[in-house]
Amino acid sequence: MGDDTALAGQILILSGHPGSGKTTTAESLARMPSVPKVHLHSDDFWGYIKAGHIDPWLPEADRQNRMIARIVADVAGLYAREGYFVVLDGVVRPWWLPHFTPTGLPTHYIVLRTSLHEAVRRCAARGGDSLSDPAVVADLHNQFTDLGRYERHALAVSARTHQQVMAAVLAALGAETHRLQD
Repeated sequence: MGDDTALAGQILILSGHPGSGKTTTAESLARMPSVPKVHLHSDDFWGYIKAGHIDPWLPEADRQNRMIARIVADVAGLYAREGYFVVLDGVVRPWWLPHFTPTGLPTHYIVLRTSLHEAVRRCAARGGDSLSDPAVVADLHNQFTDLGRYERHALAVSARTHQQVMAAVLAALGAETHRLQD
């Protein structure tokens, strides 16, 4: 898909477990020339909570996580309605998706998947304050092994180069194979 002008005003939810390559892919997609693009990194929205923050993978974070899902969907919709192609990356499970329905905008959901070994290795290599606890990475990885009715939105990326992942995501967008039903 060389010409992405059709993507203006649309949202791509680029999801997957930690270490799946979603942030790297989202950043590359958002920097491609042509239509204006926005990269929304959902992790940032949890970081805005300075007092009362609950790690989002903990069960007691459910209320906080649902609030973040609504806020992120609203922000994505605002940008898209202004003509931007929005690339939202994050650990977005299917329960988030109904929050995007009220936007009334074309929305794509692509879930990147690697092997557990690859996910743990990638997370450990990042360093800094990135999530690297193998037990948490394994738990989040497991949450993406069966997407139920959204299984067709999964894209296996193990052992693929960044260029191959980009090509696969762009092909899915062009063919609208991962678009959510309106």
